[in-house]
Amino acid sequence: MPPALVSHALEVAGRLANDATDVITATAGRGARPTAKESPFDWVTDTDRTLERHTRRVLTAEFPGIPVIGEEFGADVGASEAEYRWVVDPVDGTANYVAGMPWCAYSLALMDADGPVVGVVADPYRAQIYAAARGRGARANGAPVRLPARTELAGAIVCTELVGGGPWPGMAEFMSRAAKAHTGVRILGSAALAVAGVALGHAAAAVLHSFHEWDVAGGVALALEAGAVVLDRNGMDATGATGLSADGLLVAGPEVAPAVLEWWRGDAG
Repeated sequence: MPPALVSHALEVAGRLANDATDVITATAGRGARPTAKESPFDWVTDTDRTLERHTRRVLTAEFPGIPVIGEEFGADVGASEAEYRWVVDPVDGTANYVAGMPWCAYSLALMDADGPVVGVVADPYRAQIYAAARGRGARANGAPVRLPARTELAGAIVCTELVGGGPWPGMAEFMSRAAKAHTGVRILGSAALAVAGVALGHAAAAVLHSFHEWDVAGGVALALEAGAVVLDRNGMDATGATGLSADGLLVAGPEVAPAVLEWWRGDAG
């Protein structure tokens, strides 16, 4: 992608993340009208739909010909064959948003055959915009972010998320293995922030047994540029021509990734 187009994409994505921050902080827990989708905790709200419509309008005007895929309104025609595509989750962690719990995000990424080209994650409650572009590094409110050196998991935090409102197969055993290594496991309700937390050094790793691309693509952009590895359940690179691997996602520092992968796969016994 031409450097000027990458710069423009990063600027527009950052602007949309700021718009989302303003809307989410103004409305969270204040009379949002949730409609249950597949389960009582799988909400969609007026805010989700409004933010995605706004995102689509802006992206269509600024980047004509690049399709958009979103959680609420699906994929534009031709998205699966396009050289580039935008993916957006307007409110990742909607159940938290509805309850007024301070842990949700807006996630947006521009993807190509090699993964995220540009990614942003808005963290409204902490007034932070995390942004990254391929080869240009990752930033938090403009300050450079780099994965801290970490060779030990004892005393660290690993994030994961439920699947369909419940534990994923092997989750109890995963948590038990982590506990034996004196590592805490946290389930906080936003895949985007779980992955971004690794890039920021708050968590040693994030393990997502199942996910949607729009949930994590922005965070993956940050993690890759901060120096993390992004693997599937088989320990292979999880980015590729068909999008992020459907076989789970492990985001971690390169030194600790093998141990967390063993906990996830059950290889540690």
